[in-house]
Amino acid sequence: IGHYMYVDSVYVKHFQEVAQLISPKTTAPISGCLSFYYQLKQESSIVFTVYLRDTSGFYEEIWKTDTALSVDWALAEVDFNAPYPMEVIFEVAFNSAKGGYVALDDIAFSPVYCSNQTGTPFNPANAGCDFEEDLCNFYQDHKDGPGWSRVKVKRNVYRTGDHTTGFGYYLLANTKFTSQPGYIGRLYGPTLPGNLQFCLRFYYALYGFFKMSGTLAVYIFEENHVVQEKIWSVLDSPKGVWTQAEISFKKPMPFKFVFVSWCKSFWDCGLVALDDVSLSLGSCQAADSLLHNPGECTFEKDECVFTQKKRGRGSWHRRRGPTPTSYTGPKGDHTTGVGYYMYVEASDMVYGQRAYLISRSLRGIPGKQCLTFFYHMYGAGTGLLSVYLKKEGDDEELPLWRRTGEQSISWLRGLIEYESDRNYQIIFEAIRGVSMRSDTAIDDILFQAGPCLEVEEIQFSSGYPDSLNEIEY
Repeated sequence: IGHYMYVDSVYVKHFQEVAQLISPKTTAPISGCLSFYYQLKQESSIVFTVYLRDTSGFYEEIWKTDTALSVDWALAEVDFNAPYPMEVIFEVAFNSAKGGYVALDDIAFSPVYCSNQTGTPFNPANAGCDFEEDLCNFYQDHKDGPGWSRVKVKRNVYRTGDHTTGFGYYLLANTKFTSQPGYIGRLYGPTLPGNLQFCLRFYYALYGFFKMSGTLAVYIFEENHVVQEKIWSVLDSPKGVWTQAEISFKKPMPFKFVFVSWCKSFWDCGLVALDDVSLSLGSCQAADSLLHNPGECTFEKDECVFTQKKRGRGSWHRRRGPTPTSYTGPKGDHTTGVGYYMYVEASDMVYGQRAYLISRSLRGIPGKQCLTFFYHMYGAGTGLLSVYLKKEGDDEELPLWRRTGEQSISWLRGLIEYESDRNYQIIFEAIRGVSMRSDTAIDDILFQAGPCLEVEEIQFSSGYPDSLNEIEY
């Protein structure tokens, strides 16, 4: 005695007319089982299909009827994932008006996949790893050699640490002297369900005297096949710089992704480093189109909430790649290795000159807040980098953080915990050191409510006297 939705071919006026029933648009990522009951009767061809449609208008078919007659109500179940805003569309296409109908009822959604109603849904976060504690859900195939090693190298002015913090763990391949030309090291990820779109992101760094192209690749290994399919391979990239790679892929059957390293040269195998592997649902392009956290700035498109504060000739510049002066500054940005960052060019300034980068007015809130950023201070003449808090209505700027002198050849992470219940501004101040090898850079700034969950590991600096901070121009 209840109601249901119904469409009949007697209402068809044109050849190949289509009727659509469209759901509300989702506002948060969802995954699980879509179920519904339907009846279908046709005397000529009727096509009953269920689609997902994203905000760009792209249709993805997730179900189609395989029968021409269903007098009784039939249950249909289909797994689906929507990490981005989308609509579910029930579509009936009529090829003629000779008779036939489709009825639809009891549409339901469960967060547990139809094929796994007694278990838990797949969580893509379980397929990622920062290697800080162990290999997570990854494992190695040792039959070809020593494989990947989990290492920890403290950053200094000569070498790079891990990508996560600069002081943690990462994986390194070709680390043993037993590695020979043709040696292969394989690192297997966990099993992933089929028929889903995935985005794999990771950071890698290459070290070696010879060309390193092809020394790292990613393969897909379907569990019911022996053959592996290559989906990505490294080309030449800046040596010793953490670079981000991202790959979109989809397979019909359950599969694993495999990181494969090769020793290609008899004289020098080189080193291949891997860190911060993450997996998400949907294509990488779709994820990139989502709005970024308004409290986050990577400088990829612009200076975000920051502007120059002119006090003399010193200024910050947005740049990608290495800085113009040798033996100072980063080789690339922190975010991807090939993106943008902000830096102060020392050759345009004189000793003791300052450059200011100041945020717009930020809303104050009660309680602690955390500011995270990455900084780069490399060069024999490196000066000083400071961060200040200026509260609305105050004339004085409150010093929050400072580093003096050469710190590392690679990016380091800064953490600042502060409080302000009034509107405020954050100021980055760079002071030029004793020589032109004094470029200072910052990247990947993040404002977060609440206390910092980690503690910054302090680097010892070569140091300039405190009096340097008193020089005014």
